[in-house]
Amino acid sequence: MTTATSPHAFWLAGREATGDATLDVTSPWDGRLVGSISLPTAAQVEEAVAAAAAVADEFSATPAHVRAAALDHVTNRVRERSEEIAALISAENGKPMKWARGEVGRCVSVFRWAADEARRFNGGEAQRLDSDAGGTGRLAYTRRFPYGPVLGIAPFNFPLNLCAHKVAPALAVGTPIILKPAPATPLSGLLIGELLAETDLPAGSWSVLPVPNDRMPGLVQDERLPIISFTGSAPVGWSILDSAPRKRVTLELGGNGAAVVLGDFSSEEDLDWAAQRIATFSNYQGGQSCISVQRVIADSSVYDRLVPKVVTAIEALRTGDPSDPATDVGPLVSEDAAKRVESWVEEAVSRGAKLLTGGEREGATYAPTVLENVPADTQIGCEEVFGPVMSLTKVDSEEEAFAVANDSKYGLQAGLFTHDIQAAFRAHRALEMGGVIVGDVPSYRADQMPYGGAKQSGVGREGVRFAMEDYTYERVMVLTGLEL
Repeated sequence: MTTATSPHAFWLAGREATGDATLDVTSPWDGRLVGSISLPTAAQVEEAVAAAAAVADEFSATPAHVRAAALDHVTNRVRERSEEIAALISAENGKPMKWARGEVGRCVSVFRWAADEARRFNGGEAQRLDSDAGGTGRLAYTRRFPYGPVLGIAPFNFPLNLCAHKVAPALAVGTPIILKPAPATPLSGLLIGELLAETDLPAGSWSVLPVPNDRMPGLVQDERLPIISFTGSAPVGWSILDSAPRKRVTLELGGNGAAVVLGDFSSEEDLDWAAQRIATFSNYQGGQSCISVQRVIADSSVYDRLVPKVVTAIEALRTGDPSDPATDVGPLVSEDAAKRVESWVEEAVSRGAKLLTGGEREGATYAPTVLENVPADTQIGCEEVFGPVMSLTKVDSEEEAFAVANDSKYGLQAGLFTHDIQAAFRAHRALEMGGVIVGDVPSYRADQMPYGGAKQSGVGREGVRFAMEDYTYERVMVLTGLEL
């Protein structure tokens, strides 16, 4: 791997390349130089796109075992280098090591699932058509084929695993991918390229290009890239969809995660569990997760006992150097991000919200913060804060709890603390979300399950098999004159 003293090459059609400009990657914690990366020229981006288009048919015809073997290789290499990769994530992202190690483990899972799915995906389905007289002697055989090369655009908050969620499903179905990692955290994506370069995948089947954001419109609109998979902010995601209306675009755009605590979840043990999970997952990744706990909606019968438990648990979290194994909450991705969070909290407090703990900023670090009675029309009340801030709301019934949870333009995931299985099914029907996590916070995600949202949380689904379906379409062959 390239040292921090020389620019990291990017990966152009499977080989190392350098451009004519560089970008420094610095630590959000202390500003130190983590690495310098080389940026591709416009001609090199064109070369990568042309290579992807040229190899698409060949790659689609690659035997499943070849693609699966490459994915197995990445799985094993990420596992072997796990501690080194976790340290890289922590350095460029500011993520505490305990969470960086978890992200590496999830990346292993993503590539492992993709290898498995590559072996069983697209086995084909046969269907007799002689249910009507006109179909006598006819059999339909259906397989899935790739639409074509994928443009995968990944965010900074999970710089390794969300790159994996773009790359692994594409390679599993045999469609080329151009991965564009986030400018703030490109090193983890480039490391995936380093591991892919050790495989026998055909040249052109993958590229990792750290293209600056202001040069993305050309890539987004390039007709040779018919699939776009984007994870990031809602304004950018919808602008991509608007600018490429004839493409198949999948968007994971974030949320305003609610944890609902119903009245039956009332023992001291129950509330201790809920408080600990809420405290942890309103602040993990510095709150920079689409499914972090931003809103807690609790029944009035348990609210007054829950609130001090949540505040105590949050005040026990350790904020500091992300390289320290004891650190729970690290910095945000930049000082500007922390200043934005600070301004949103100040707005809420000025509008009548009560600050129960936190509310202080030091550089890029913002203290874990709890607010009560946040007005619904403040930024924190209606937008995704993407920082270590949560609000508490008291309700008087299950119906009111579900209505408050739904009172958001977002609908990614919700958590539901209850022991009532009927309430769980009522929530599953009532909550306009992509997922309802019963007995826990909304922050749970297994990488093989369908993951995505409703309303303005996006379109399409991540999760290895579900992304593979998004990247492909059904093609039917009808056989005639058969003796069925």
